[in-house]
Amino acid sequence: MSDADPILLELYRHRFEGVADEMGGTLQRTSYSPNIKERLDFSCAVFDEEGRLVAQAAHIPVHLGAMPASVAAALESVDAWAPGDIVILNDPYEGGTHLPDVTMVSPVFVANNDTPTFFAASRAHHADVGGMTPGSLPLATELVQEGLVIPPVKLYEEGSPNESVLRLLLRNVRTPEERRGDLSAQRAAHAVGERRLQDLAATHGAEEVTAYAHHLQTYSERRVRAALAEWPNGTYAFEDTLELADDTSATIRVTAMIGETSVAFDFDGTDPADDGNLNAVLPITESACYYAVQGLVGSDMPMNAGSLVPVSVHAPEGSIVNADPPHAVAGGNVETSQRIVDTVLGALAEALPTRVPAAGQGTMNNVTIGGTRADGSSFAYYETIGGGMGASAEADGLSGVHVHMTNTLNTPIEALEQAYPFRVVAYRLRDGSGGGGKHRGGDGLVREYEVLVPVTVTMLSTRRTEGPWGRDGGDPGAPGRNVLVHPNGQEEVLPAHFSRRLPVGSRLRIETPGGGGFGQPYAGSSN
Repeated sequence: MSDADPILLELYRHRFEGVADEMGGTLQRTSYSPNIKERLDFSCAVFDEEGRLVAQAAHIPVHLGAMPASVAAALESVDAWAPGDIVILNDPYEGGTHLPDVTMVSPVFVANNDTPTFFAASRAHHADVGGMTPGSLPLATELVQEGLVIPPVKLYEEGSPNESVLRLLLRNVRTPEERRGDLSAQRAAHAVGERRLQDLAATHGAEEVTAYAHHLQTYSERRVRAALAEWPNGTYAFEDTLELADDTSATIRVTAMIGETSVAFDFDGTDPADDGNLNAVLPITESACYYAVQGLVGSDMPMNAGSLVPVSVHAPEGSIVNADPPHAVAGGNVETSQRIVDTVLGALAEALPTRVPAAGQGTMNNVTIGGTRADGSSFAYYETIGGGMGASAEADGLSGVHVHMTNTLNTPIEALEQAYPFRVVAYRLRDGSGGGGKHRGGDGLVREYEVLVPVTVTMLSTRRTEGPWGRDGGDPGAPGRNVLVHPNGQEEVLPAHFSRRLPVGSRLRIETPGGGGFGQPYAGSSN
């Protein structure tokens, strides 16, 4: 492969990222559900002919290492691709993460080639895919209880829908028309990605376009290795705990081994997989490690397969960070991923003490609410709620934001109340919940819902017993609280994980954790 022109390299970086961005814009605008349209709970990416990541839009970090696994599973399941094919999957043990995250993979043919030159991929969190409770994040003990499991299968073949597969999918969810609309939106995003990549090849030549896809991967690997060469070589360990549904906890342990131009993470000693749903499959653990490294080597680094090469991950099979079938995994993607990041950053803090912040809220505060409207139609709502960001050596943490593995927005109250039979009666910062220190942790949020029809509510959350840790003498952030206000006004503190049937007039108040503080406060300071 000839040397890359540096100007063309930068142009192609933005061209490929632009394709993924435009796919995401199409998915957002054409989707039906507030979860995708308003919260932007999706990711889009471009892969090369071998299924290696070329560019991923700046969407959801937890999808970083998991999308390549989905593409690999799709490629393995298809003997021969044709234009118009689309593979769909959500099986966590065949390239997925948890069941609500539905992935599509499609080939892109250019220059009359007989085999695909690129692949387009999208992953969107669908607000319901069946299972025990609305929202498909139940307190399950095995995967099949969580919803419909979709192995890699063609949903479209040569442009024609597989009506039998589609009927099967829609028959097993609570909101079939919303699901149909969101699946169509993903397909529309793929059509846009295909056109843009074909336009690039038609304008600049297929040979140049594919060459620069590979140049970008080589460049990213070189950049990451150069950044890692500046880290102090050595072995650094850390552990953190994760609250489980039975009021016990699991310990996640990691050893970070920094070499000359690489870093390896070994989770040996981490507790076994749980009987509940907080188990993470290996791609989730890899995503958390990639995210932590990516954040520390520089935000301007092109994110692709090359940037992942210098990072290796070992997690014992059957552990809570590398679960095996038939373990439930709904919470692993959203809660355990956050704790893995905290643990990895805790280890790297020993090597990079001024660059690693205190712990952020460490949870996504997942709430699902579902039931039946007055007109008899079903609804399912899903939300993750922001909290406090950990303070750093240079600044206070931000308040009321999503941190680490989630990168979504909140659902605007106007959109929520228009779409669902409940209202938001409070939404504010949780003053004083950030940990004290030379630099304060960010404050969490308070979000309170009042239900207008009988509903089933399920909550997956952590950092309810112990708050996010501070750094260098900083105080921990305040733990979160889940509070049910009964129709008679009586308050009941709920556990971190629960599923309840609530009558009309009930209010659910979620108080999210604050971020940890950094450094000893100045003498006489109110921090």
